[in-house]
Amino acid sequence: MSIQTGQRVARPAPEVHIADIVLPNQTNNHGTMFGGDVLALMDRAAGIAALRFCRQLVVTASTEQIDFRTPIQRGELIEALARVIYVGRTSLIVRIHIYAEHALIGERRLCTTGYFSMVALDEQNHPTPVPDLVLADEEAQDEWKLGEDIRRGIDARRAVRRPSGASAQR
Repeated sequence: MSIQTGQRVARPAPEVHIADIVLPNQTNNHGTMFGGDVLALMDRAAGIAALRFCRQLVVTASTEQIDFRTPIQRGELIEALARVIYVGRTSLIVRIHIYAEHALIGERRLCTTGYFSMVALDEQNHPTPVPDLVLADEEAQDEWKLGEDIRRGIDARRAVRRPSGASAQR
């Protein structure tokens, strides 16, 4: 479902689910999943969520607020849930939750949460506008506000690094 709003189309954000199992080569000497492998799964999920939302090529611009809450054990099932929660002109903020599940018992827990900033690209690899985001309920509106705060933090960080006179593209 898409809604036309002025010049831009507005779309709801689908939630992306990616499941996997933690293999021995993905674990450290404590038998827990390498953080880099968790981040790689999160990046793939964020990319797919952004691509499905805007139907344009996307790249990762930054990772934001990654919280590793509990370790993920070898042999556990893992699932990434990703959703676009905020859009700018050319950028998107994607929220990713990583859950681990004991395969034989079915006990499931939230292990990692993070936010990825993605940028949509055109055929010449230049930033290109993305659709507006439909905020269907109060939860979506709350996540939008969080995404907006994350976006402001990114802008503030980039303003410190940017030479005077340069402009930012969002």
